[in-house]
Amino acid sequence: MNAILVVIFLAAAAARIVSVAVSKRHEAKLRTEGAVEHGALNTRLLAVVHGLYYFAAFGEGWARGTQFDAISTLGLVIFVFAMLMLVWIVRLLGPVWTVKIMIANNHSTSRHWLFRTIRHPNYFLNILPELVGYALIFHAWWTLVLGLPVYLVILAVRIAQEEKAMRGML
Repeated sequence: MNAILVVIFLAAAAARIVSVAVSKRHEAKLRTEGAVEHGALNTRLLAVVHGLYYFAAFGEGWARGTQFDAISTLGLVIFVFAMLMLVWIVRLLGPVWTVKIMIANNHSTSRHWLFRTIRHPNYFLNILPELVGYALIFHAWWTLVLGLPVYLVILAVRIAQEEKAMRGML
């Protein structure tokens, strides 16, 4: 495995750590406003599986001796797109964006065209492309074929929990 893939792994991990720090800051503010968390167990499970996916893809690439090539480049383009979508979504949602399902008493839904057009853009424009792109970077075919479906099951539960929590606030 060449050095650029190690740098990508470290940069991707750093990006996720920063996003969790932003989430924690938003969560603290939401809690002071009386926000209640929904689906806590599922959120923890998603975090664990997300981390395992990152390490599995990197480990698979390491074991395979992956070199940065055209497939890795495609994966990196998809991954960068996903990270840009995350930044955009966080900016659009502002202090209500967290990695948890947090619903405050005065919680409002976004009326931005992105949220009217794409249901759950954080999942479909950030998380899923992120995981696919990340696996492609490292040629982590087993991680993609086995890990992504596991993640999708947990994510489907998450989406159902979020929908239920959002309906309860109307």
